[in-house]
Amino acid sequence: MLQRLIIGILALGVAHAAPLKIRVVAANLTSDNKQSYSPDNGNHSNPQGAGARILQAIKPDIVMIQEFNTTVPTRQWVNQTLGQEFVFMVENNMQIPNGIISRFPIIESGSWDDPVLNNREFAWARLSLPASRELWVVSLHLHSKGESSRAMQAVALVKFIKEKVPQDGMLLVGGDLNTRSTGESCLKELAAVVVIPTKPPADQQGEIATNAPRNRPYDWVLASPPLENFAVPVKIADLNFPNGLVLDSRIFNPLEKIFPVQKTDSGLPNMQHMAVVRDFDLQ
Repeated sequence: MLQRLIIGILALGVAHAAPLKIRVVAANLTSDNKQSYSPDNGNHSNPQGAGARILQAIKPDIVMIQEFNTTVPTRQWVNQTLGQEFVFMVENNMQIPNGIISRFPIIESGSWDDPVLNNREFAWARLSLPASRELWVVSLHLHSKGESSRAMQAVALVKFIKEKVPQDGMLLVGGDLNTRSTGESCLKELAAVVVIPTKPPADQQGEIATNAPRNRPYDWVLASPPLENFAVPVKIADLNFPNGLVLDSRIFNPLEKIFPVQKTDSGLPNMQHMAVVRDFDLQ
């Protein structure tokens, strides 16, 4: 009896220590002129379906999504794009709401007030991970005009995080920050709660910029120090991206390895951002 008990305890310990790989993506991937994601995930004939195709290829576990409007019920769009096992939150009554989509259960969620904008807020969620772990996620879409405005937003967000998230908690902050450089003041403010990587995610050519012309680092996936310790390279399509991936369908090769993405997806009208992908392996 004692031997069986010891074996059971050891087995439980092994289960709790099992690694958990989490793929995270920052996604402001609407195109066309309606700032909306398409329900057309069958034949992908609608150009607005590009964002859905890119997400399907990445196979994320967590999506920090911006402009989260859908032309069908959101539940239906999530089912078609990522799967019925995914849960989500989306801001209510916002013109271009932020949201979070997760393979892991959402314990609680909500929005913190953005002091600059009134058509979206700071969307947040607390996720339940295996082995009784928790992960906090914040989805952002900062002001597109004015570095000082973005700094003001970052200061407000840091205050909310320090009030709500445990100091040693695992935290993700990301999305469309609209930053013009890697040295912007809003990133310096956010450094109080997350690690700003010296080597951000990049595409196959080593370019870190994420806007459509590929000359500005708009989009980020940022982790708190306890989570940053578990960052690992992104492996996709038999390729290895040491610091994470900026996915641009126009240059990705071999494109057939990231089905159903089409070569023109990242260059469609009003596709203003690239997806940013990072992986974390929790031991």
